[in-house]
Amino acid sequence: MCGKVVVITGATSGIGQAAAESLASMGARIVQIARDPARGEAAMKRLGDCPAAAPHSIYYADLSRLSEMKRVSAEIAAAESRIDVLINNAGAMFGTRQLTEDGLERTFALNYMACFVLAHCLRERLLASVPARVVNVASDAHELATLDFDDLQSAKAYRGNLLETLRYGGPGFKVYARSKLCTILFTRELAWRLAGTGVTANSLHPGFVATRFGDRTGGLISFGVRVAKHFALSPQRGAETLVFLASSPEVATVTGEYFHQCRPTKPSRDAQDDTMARRLWAETAGLAHLED
Repeated sequence: MCGKVVVITGATSGIGQAAAESLASMGARIVQIARDPARGEAAMKRLGDCPAAAPHSIYYADLSRLSEMKRVSAEIAAAESRIDVLINNAGAMFGTRQLTEDGLERTFALNYMACFVLAHCLRERLLASVPARVVNVASDAHELATLDFDDLQSAKAYRGNLLETLRYGGPGFKVYARSKLCTILFTRELAWRLAGTGVTANSLHPGFVATRFGDRTGGLISFGVRVAKHFALSPQRGAETLVFLASSPEVATVTGEYFHQCRPTKPSRDAQDDTMARRLWAETAGLAHLED
């Protein structure tokens, strides 16, 4: 990883932080996208102990807003002549339905749309750096999800009945699971579109990790997450597959796969549906006002 440029979102805590520090210790230069300046500066201080060929850098953006996704992508593209690895790690789960200024459901926007827009807008820098990689953090929660193209913004999904509440712990988890299904489908379609270019795209399930994730979701979900964290992986363990996909020569030419514990594994049947992946891509490009 010496001399490599790694752009990563959600690296101020949890597995993103662990991955960034691990890759930096291997010689990579880290370009972070963060939301909170205080957490961002703390993350930069930690990276200061891992010298790179050029200084690590950080950009601030609210990745639930299309204008911010595009702005920060343009700023990074202008500053970096090459990007060797793009890691889309930022994500969250919300207990109630919230719409962004773009009219997008917030989980869908942050967990999925940001992956799509950043990869689209940084594509030329990735192509200029081949071999290059895109790594998207998904979750085995996707196995519980189905995709309703008539309800991508989850107007119906948040009206969960008692059975769904018992199954998911609340509608927030159902919507989160759907966003991760979208992420895997997007990765599959991106890999197909980049085939032969030298840029690979893979997704992963990091395992259940003891991080800040789910702390503020509320309801049964937050309670369950707090209890489960006593049995969860450390952020360092949870970051192992992420670091592996970003750096290992073993997967230099592997693309379009879904990984867990540093090994390819089969996602759900819906997550392997190429027709669904292509339709989702077209729908997303329209929502983001980007060329298909």
